[in-house]
Amino acid sequence: MTDSTTKTFEDAWQLAEGIKGWMTRGQAEMLWNAASALGPGQSILEIGSHCGRSTVILGTAAQNVGATVTAVDPFVEGRLFGGPSTRSIFEGNIERAGLNDVVTLRAEYSTQLRPQWDEQIDLLYIDGKHDYWTVTDDLRWAEHVPTGGNVLIHDCFSSIGVTSAILAHVAPGHSLRYLDRSTSLARFEVGTPDAADRRRILAQLPWWARNVGIKVLLRARLNGVAEKFGHTGTADPF
Repeated sequence: MTDSTTKTFEDAWQLAEGIKGWMTRGQAEMLWNAASALGPGQSILEIGSHCGRSTVILGTAAQNVGATVTAVDPFVEGRLFGGPSTRSIFEGNIERAGLNDVVTLRAEYSTQLRPQWDEQIDLLYIDGKHDYWTVTDDLRWAEHVPTGGNVLIHDCFSSIGVTSAILAHVAPGHSLRYLDRSTSLARFEVGTPDAADRRRILAQLPWWARNVGIKVLLRARLNGVAEKFGHTGTADPF
């Protein structure tokens, strides 16, 4: 039995759904389940927080189990990143969700913070800059996750940069096993992969090609054609 302060996924989704961001309900539930499997004193590190949509999900689950969240985002200027105004929105959303005692913000580049980091991470969520070089560096944060710990990567099979880094460093690597995905949020486990694990990654490539193709169609304003591939709306698939 849970006490009266324990929140459900529905409670967390109600808090997060209205926050601007690129995370579906199914992806939120995957994050929730991974964070809810942690225990007291354990830690979550999130790379790329934006307005806090995913942070609220992770933070609410962490609050339930006595874990903590470190949110890493430099909040740089630019249309996609938002700058200082987005940081204010993030901080307001965390406060409204009652998570100030759970979430610690590190307003830094993940690539600059990583070499200084010397603490264990029990759950890693990567949703930072999507170019190949940044993702390649962000994958190195998994060195702080113990065997059996989860590493979740957003846009894993909908971004050229992210997927390229996965194909170059994870598929042939020896430290992460692919488990499953919710659309393009992929879940990995720290551990030695076998041939079947590697094949499961490669089996996602048709999905990735479909998503890249839809992005091309949207930029060519061929939304009607994109709909034939099951994509509705003007936002990129994620």
